[in-house]
Amino acid sequence: MLQHQQPLDLAFQALSDPTRRRMVERLSAGPATVSELADPLPMSMSAVVQHLKILEASGLVTTEKVGRVRTCRVQPQALGAAERWINDRRRSVERSLDRLGLFLDATRPETEPPE
Repeated sequence: MLQHQQPLDLAFQALSDPTRRRMVERLSAGPATVSELADPLPMSMSAVVQHLKILEASGLVTTEKVGRVRTCRVQPQALGAAERWINDRRRSVERSLDRLGLFLDATRPETEPPE
């Protein structure tokens, strides 16, 4: 099912979970092993691995296995796509609010003092 979704959908789906956001937050500081990611989390290693699989499927995180150690890294370009989408929505809302402010200023009765 995950393979048929758009990358942005996968990113937001992955980031919808607080545990996965916490993992991405940790990886934003630098690479970490699966064990290092699991240490502060109150869950089994199996649950941590399931969360990592979702992060990998979304493209937000990559992992590399060397010997018995799997190291995880955040992928900034995948985060950038989500950031761009959010910023585009924010700018659109800000433009609407700016137009509303101009309209309210233009239609304010002369008896009201300007703010």
